Amino acid sequence: MRRADAIVVGGGPGGSTCAWKLRQAGLDVVVLDKAAFPRLKLCAGWVTPACLRDLELTPEEYPHGLLTFETLRLHWGPLSIRHTSRQHSIRRWEFDDFLLRRSDAEVVEHKVREIREEGGEYVIDDRFRTKYLVGAGGTSCPVYRNLLRGENPRESTLQAATLEQEFEYDWQDPDCHLWFFSDGLPGYAWYVPKAGGQLNVGIGGMAGRLGRGGRKLRDYWELFIRRLDKAGLVRDVNLQPKGYSYYLRGRVDRVRAGNAFLVGDAAGLATRDMCEGIGPAVESGLRAARAIGEGADYALADIAPLSGNSFVSRALERRFAGSPLAA
Repeated sequence: MRRADAIVVGGGPGGSTCAWKLRQAGLDVVVLDKAAFPRLKLCAGWVTPACLRDLELTPEEYPHGLLTFETLRLHWGPLSIRHTSRQHSIRRWEFDDFLLRRSDAEVVEHKVREIREEGGEYVIDDRFRTKYLVGAGGTSCPVYRNLLRGENPRESTLQAATLEQEFEYDWQDPDCHLWFFSDGLPGYAWYVPKAGGQLNVGIGGMAGRLGRGGRKLRDYWELFIRRLDKAGLVRDVNLQPKGYSYYLRGRVDRVRAGNAFLVGDAAGLATRDMCEGIGPAVESGLRAARAIGEGADYALADIAPLSGNSFVSRALERRFAGSPLAA
């Protein structure tokens, strides 16, 4: 049986960041992930300057493709505005692989099924044993499922569902476009250029409201593709999107059980305005590492529920999440 000081389940940005800091503190760390890296990861793939600072990384130091947007093109009904908000776009399969390799942790391809507590430690599938356990496996994280689901049920009203695709395309418009509530979609759609002639397009909506207008997510996708074609942004491409689901930021007062911690989407941390998850995942991974390595409190309540403090952010929170988080 492999025993480690800490085991991280999930090698995405939250898990790899936690492993990176634990390794810097001298701990023996194993990262378990059900897929080998580099691997496909559906995600619009934008990161903020604050996220890069948390990663102690500058755009110039990042060894793969990265584009920077100083403004976003926001479309809300007939209104189109340029919103000042510096963002970077990356390709997740490159970004995640880079962060995981940088962590210097041992990485094992393994799909976690069973976790039990035994003698003050956690035993995983009778193959791995550790005192500290970090759940960074996304919405379906086995650490959440095995240890925290009963105490921390998901809030169905905060569930988002998406369809998206990333593909090679000779894009001509270098701006990042976001459409909010177009064609009745209870969410938003995006067009995100990537370095190296790549493009990511997709739609996301609040799952509980998607069927109220008699349309399914695929119906909204078809309307979105027509919109892209009409605007001259994407033409003559046979798209076959794939989907996934995650949760916007809700209550985060039950994200630890003993020495087991939830980070990122496993804790439901995506922002309530732009539905951005990479930054909160990284920040929570750093906090979990401090809790393990330094004995610091593990609290996520002050991780910002919004991407910004503008009127746009507050308006989007009301439309997506229904109301602001209680103080």
